[in-house]
Amino acid sequence: MTMAPVYLVDDDEGVRSALSLLLGTYGIRIETFGDPTAFLARAPKLKPGVLLLDLRMPAITGLQLHEKLAAIGCDWPTIICTGHGDVHACRRAFKAGVVDFLTKPIDEQVLVEALQQASGALDVHAERAEAAKLVAQLTDREREVLDMVGRGWSTKEIAEALQLSPRTVDTHRANIAQKLGTTSVAEFARLSLIGQAP
Repeated sequence: MTMAPVYLVDDDEGVRSALSLLLGTYGIRIETFGDPTAFLARAPKLKPGVLLLDLRMPAITGLQLHEKLAAIGCDWPTIICTGHGDVHACRRAFKAGVVDFLTKPIDEQVLVEALQQASGALDVHAERAEAAKLVAQLTDREREVLDMVGRGWSTKEIAEALQLSPRTVDTHRANIAQKLGTTSVAEFARLSLIGQAP
């Protein structure tokens, strides 16, 4: 599996150096930041990746940074690291959509596995975003037809349900195929489901 880049934000230089060295041995691309504010400014220009955030930093906590990034549309998979883990912080992190919560000193294998899982989640997120973008091009009527085709309805059944002529349904199907870039009924169903997913 190709790993997404990892962005480590931690005010401790020793931690940044150690994790850079460690993840480099696994061939994982990592970019480190000592200042959460600097990362927040750079994030919109960066390639989507996995965030590895220290929970306790002086200016902005890792959780606050995660929330600020989500507010600007940068909702990449986030792993929070802390030397001061407590149940309350852990629950708050998961409620905010954090994918994992690791305590320092971080076990090497646990970290690598968490990063691999988060990278996979990023791929799924990108696929959903792409499907949603394709489905968003459709008119309301085309979305109705797409949904029915995805459920296995025939042109005749769709025409009867929507009180349209079969020829009109076929025209809608042709427009949908052109916008989605496929004529496959299975692909229609997949895009319809992914595009509607939260």
